[in-house]
Amino acid sequence: MAKSIIDVISTQCPLQLKLSVFAWLAFSVLACSGPAKEHPRKKVDRIRAIPGKSDSIPLKVSQTGEVLIGYSDCWTCHKMETLSAGPAFRDIARRYPVQERYINMLAGKVIVGGSGAWGTAVMSPHPDVPFDDARIMVSFILSLRD
Repeated sequence: MAKSIIDVISTQCPLQLKLSVFAWLAFSVLACSGPAKEHPRKKVDRIRAIPGKSDSIPLKVSQTGEVLIGYSDCWTCHKMETLSAGPAFRDIARRYPVQERYINMLAGKVIVGGSGAWGTAVMSPHPDVPFDDARIMVSFILSLRD
């Protein structure tokens, strides 16, 4: 007749082994019982909006920027709403106020590249993009601000 593991332990094992098995079973039951504890993730503000008043962007400039981006390789690393290899265009617009200094700074990053502003993402350089075109492209991106 087949014996259960409990029968074998209770009749053939020394007391120390019995106590160890009992402790392991008790721990297993206690550790696996009860509701699972949720560990809330710490919310990280990856946008880190820069305070400041935003200027307006003329519609014609925004539309031209959208066309220039359409003919570039921007969509390879960026998406409109979601994080990809690079930040979403809307996240960039949420971070930077529409001001000449930020338009110029971001246009420079389009041309020379950069890293560190959005974590580990690396912006590859685009040295063939004229500065004025880069400014218009950035203007379109910043026009997406909420």
